[in-house]
Amino acid sequence: MNVQKGFFASLFDLSFSNLITTRVLKFIYVLAMIGSAIVTIVYIGAAFSASTGFGVLVLLLCPIPFLLYVILARIWIEFILVVFRMADDVREIATRK
Repeated sequence: MNVQKGFFASLFDLSFSNLITTRVLKFIYVLAMIGSAIVTIVYIGAAFSASTGFGVLVLLLCPIPFLLYVILARIWIEFILVVFRMADDVREIATRK
């Protein structure tokens, strides 16, 4: 039976028996949302520095790319999570025999 190690013990586990990817996915998702918010704010600021009309237009349209990026980041992270859960299930099936 595989005992769950701590984060740092798993990080320096050279046998790769404990995976850390599923533990850092929440952090990566938060970073993706923060990064997307920062890029959106920079675009809005740059648009307002160019002209007020362009700034208002970008302010109205920027939520669309922001949401699309966050949705795509979520889809990719969920895909990664599904792959790792499949690996856990395959490992469990293999140990039954």
